[in-house]
Amino acid sequence: MSTAPPSRTPGATPGSHAEVTLAANMRRARRVGFATIVIRESSRIMRIWGQTLVPPVITATLYFIIFGNLIGGRIGQMGGYTYLQYIAPGLIMMSVITNSYGNVVSSFFGAKFGRHIEELLVSPLPNWLIVLGYVAGGMLRGLLVGLIVTIIALFFTHLHVEHLFVVIAAVLLTSVVFALGGFVNAVFAKNFDQITFVPTFILTPMTYLGGVFYSIQMLPEWAQAVSKANPILYMVSAFRYGFLGQSDVDVGFSFAIMTLSVVVLFAACVWLMNKGTGTRE
Repeated sequence: MSTAPPSRTPGATPGSHAEVTLAANMRRARRVGFATIVIRESSRIMRIWGQTLVPPVITATLYFIIFGNLIGGRIGQMGGYTYLQYIAPGLIMMSVITNSYGNVVSSFFGAKFGRHIEELLVSPLPNWLIVLGYVAGGMLRGLLVGLIVTIIALFFTHLHVEHLFVVIAAVLLTSVVFALGGFVNAVFAKNFDQITFVPTFILTPMTYLGGVFYSIQMLPEWAQAVSKANPILYMVSAFRYGFLGQSDVDVGFSFAIMTLSVVVLFAACVWLMNKGTGTRE
């Protein structure tokens, strides 16, 4: 649902005090509305922390114990690093991906299911700002879980950062991409089964086959070509490059894919909201 620009006050000339005041009030309303969405999403994350923060932390800890300590010792080094050092960035990124996606898809679908979305649709907030509010909430949860998993990783291995800017840029862009992806899923979902279908049958396999646990250089050429069609590979590789200084794919191309994904998905989300798909049906 698109928001029409504020109508001109009768008798007011362009640039008059009345118009300036009206524009200022509209900007203030948008700031307050956006902040309200972000605060509500943040409060939701912390209120149900047992569901939003604890499960991914336990899962990551099990990965570090099983794959890192028990299996990693038998695999040996990979790319000049211990296996645990090699998979740590991948496990951190996997946590960011799943939680950024999961927070938005569950929150926005919950708003649809509980009819809370109608309050936003009749507010003076433009649809692009509504999308940004939910994306900010998804980013917050993804980055928070990623930070916690990073701290856990330090108990198992040493993490040396080669390129700090690359690490920050990769994790921010990835969290935005999958927060937007969760928004698209929530828009089309008509029941709770449909919000779990994509993470279970599409997102999880793509993540596991995206180079989290291995280098694609270990695969035959045909499998490497198939892996390069997986966008998650480029996100994980760019993030790993920030830590280890090595990547299975070109880092510049990886950032180009992530940036393009953000632009395309954001435009798609705003278009779906303007069209009323899933919200006015």
